Amino acid sequence: MVNDHGRRWRFLTSHAHVLLAIARDPGIRLRDIAAHCHIAERTVQSIVADLEHADYLSRERRGRRTRYTLRLDGMLHHPAEAHLSVRELLGIFPPHQRGDEEDGPARTGSPRGLL
Repeated sequence: MVNDHGRRWRFLTSHAHVLLAIARDPGIRLRDIAAHCHIAERTVQSIVADLEHADYLSRERRGRRTRYTLRLDGMLHHPAEAHLSVRELLGIFPPHQRGDEEDGPARTGSPRGLL
């Protein structure tokens, strides 16, 4: 989207896009997140580290793959959204999931809507 000044802007940050990609597929690879979000793989690595450091998710190695677990009951940190949980944020978006059939989505907290 381009505004009157010719600058591009977006409603969601790259951090939000990465969080949504992981919510939809907890076993997704970094390169697939990068392709889905239209950002560099190195940027995805940095964002995942940010999200883990902020306690929005954790990651566990399973063989050669990484599996992510979202902390759905964690609260958002920005003062304007501090009353919202990760679950509530993700609940705004469609529940499209590609997760593994046998493992199911890896998320903490009780399921509701997308989660």
